[in-house]
Formats: sequence, C-alpha cells, structure tokens
Amino acid sequence: MKTIPRLNFAHLPTPIEELPRLTEALGGPRILVKRDDQTGLAFGGNKTRKLEFLVAEAREQGARTLISAGAIQSNHCRQTVAAAARFGFDCTLVLTGDRPAQPSANFLLDQLFGAEIITVADRKDRDRILQETFDNAVAAGKKPYLVPYGGSSPTGALGYAFAMEEFMNQNMNVDWIVFGTSSGGTHAGLVLGQRVFGFKGKVLGISIDEPVAQLKAHVSELASQASEKLGERIHFTGDDVLANENYCQAGYGVFGAGEREAIKLFASNEGLLLDPVYTGRAAAGMISTHVLVNETPAFTSHPSELTCSRR
Repeated sequence: MKTIPRLNFAHLPTPIEELPRLTEALGGPRILVKRDDQTGLAFGGNKTRKLEFLVAEAREQGARTLISAGAIQSNHCRQTVAAAARFGFDCTLVLTGDRPAQPSANFLLDQLFGAEIITVADRKDRDRILQETFDNAVAAGKKPYLVPYGGSSPTGALGYAFAMEEFMNQNMNVDWIVFGTSSGGTHAGLVLGQRVFGFKGKVLGISIDEPVAQLKAHVSELASQASEKLGERIHFTGDDVLANENYCQAGYGVFGAGEREAIKLFASNEGLLLDPVYTGRAAAGMISTHVLVNETPAFTSHPSELTCSRR
C-alpha cells in the first residue's frame, strides 16, 4: 500500500457503544453506535477523518488558504475552518443561504475560527461563485486549496476507508453498517474499505438528498479513484453500492415525522442526540429498513456515528 500524507489529529479510535434500550424498544435486532461525534475537532463529526488527509494534501501542495462550500450551517465548513485555524491556513467559505442578522450555531463558530465568509442566496449559483472565489485567490497569490463539498474527493474518501479498518479492528461483528449519504465521500470510503479490508457485512447509505441512480454512479467512481491512492485501481460499479432514497423525498434539511420519531427514540431510550438533517434521517431509514429486512444494522452518521448487528 502506498504511503499517504496524513495529519493525525482526530481522536481515534472512536468508541463503539451498544444501545440495549433502543434495541429492546424496536424489538431487536442488536444495535450499536460508533461515536464519530467524538473525533475531537470543533465538536467532532465525520469530516474530521477526511480532513486528516485533505489538510495533509494541502500542505504537500504548499497551499496557504483552504476554500470550501456548504449550507449556511454546514458541519463540514465548521470543521474545515477549525482545521485551517489549527494548522495555520487562511480559510474562505462560500455558504448557501441568507446571512443571519444574529450569528448562531455553526455560522457563529465559522466566524470565531476566523473564516472569510461569502454568502450565496441561491444554491444554483454556489458552484459558480465558489470557482470565482478560488480563481480570485489564485490571482491574489493566496495559494488556495479547494476542499470539496463535504470533503468528498478521492483524498477525502480515504478517511472512511481507514475508518473501516479501525472498525474491523474493534472486533464488532455486524451484518449492516447504515449511515447518511449525500456528497458521497463517506459512502465511497466505506465501500473501498469494505473491499480492501474484507468486511463481510453490508454497507447501506440512507440518502439525505440524492436519487439512488446518481449516488450509485458518483460513489462507485469516487471509490475507484480513491483506490488509486492506495495502489492499483479497483474498478467499482453501481452494483457495488447499496443506497436507499426512500427517506429523502421531503428535501434537504426538511424536518419530517420520520426524523422526529427517530430523534425522540434515540434520545428517550439512550440519551443520544441526533441532528435533524443527517443522523435523524439516517436513523429513520435504519429503523424502517430493519423492520423490513429484520436484520440488525450498524448505524453510522455525523455527528453521531451508529452501528448495528444481530449477532
């Protein structure tokens, strides 16, 4: 396996916890959670694993500025600017949504960590403005490095390829790993890690906002590209990617009955908090899917990463 630049700043390995009261409430199967909310950087989350590789690559390329994009309250952007602050980079964020009159939550933290923030009212304009921001930074001699949306590049995907190795070394036998999937980097990394490290269970992404056909095409190509960074290219196809789009019809960030029920179940039975955009939707999908297939899933998503097994 090739030597890959990496900055080891995440708090790893993250623990795996059993959720016995939730398991009982659902009538089985056995459910576990891998706590990637405890990765340590700026309140943690799954992007920390990706940033270990992305920031290392930026350093290798001599970059001085990290540029990225996301929603106005993006978890990814909050962790990106925190990593920039920790390792001495400037950071510019292109955020979709109305700039709040009173900064709060992640938007407030972005400012605290020192980000230059550009807001974009309409999401369809975001990619154009992101490219313009990058080009302007190049022209100004800021030596920018583009951290892709969600950290989902071949380099960023390596974070979850090695997360799979970590998970297997923790010797938890599970049938399913279930998680929220959107920009595809976590999904591609897990698919790659499944192949490279020999995970025998199933890896299921619950779509947050993308149709299955698009996810399968994007994730399989991203996993194939990421494999080249480890050694010889592995050719993945859409058939290697498991995804479910049944829970994203309401749209990105729309808080519905499924998310509400899942969040309440996790909180009231285990004292575990999920968010309404990612973990809440992924948990709703896991709960519904486990009822359909009657097998224990392993649930994983940020800010709380979850896992599940009937063994």
